Amino acid sequence: MIFEERRFDINGKELVLKAPGEEDAEMLRQYIKKACGETRFLMAESDEMDLSLEEEIEFLNSHRDSDGGMLIIGFLDGEHVGNCSFMRVSGSRRYAHRASVGIALLQKFTGQGIGKVMFEVLLEEIEKAGFEQAELIVIEHNDRAMHMYESFGFKETGRKPNANRYDDGTYADDILMVKSFK
Repeated sequence: MIFEERRFDINGKELVLKAPGEEDAEMLRQYIKKACGETRFLMAESDEMDLSLEEEIEFLNSHRDSDGGMLIIGFLDGEHVGNCSFMRVSGSRRYAHRASVGIALLQKFTGQGIGKVMFEVLLEEIEKAGFEQAELIVIEHNDRAMHMYESFGFKETGRKPNANRYDDGTYADDILMVKSFK
């Protein structure tokens, strides 16, 4: 699915949300490495994010060509801030009503309302696409994200204890959250 570009005012700055093109692939490769290095609340350590340019382009095209997923990237006054996305949980009919969602911003852009705008737009697109349920995983102690998700109607539905093991030997749970559109 391709997202139609939208623009928003964030404290006098222009937030542009758009679908990424192949020309954004290298920027996105660098972004995910940086984002993963800035926080413990994403999927991997920065040195694990090693997609080749070709693999990143394939990833972007898979979202563009998908009838069950979408990737949106954001720019604040021309500077890339982060992205959000959704994908159908599975190809089976039993799961076809469920969308898995994710969002990540570079740390210097958190706390400004950007994530809230991006997430609201993402949820609108999920509902417009006909999904009945949105699902996500948030890592414990990510209180700011938890509060935002709850403000959009997500409810905690369970935990996977010690799902994340960090290089320093500590652990954190995955918290499963769900929002129903029905």
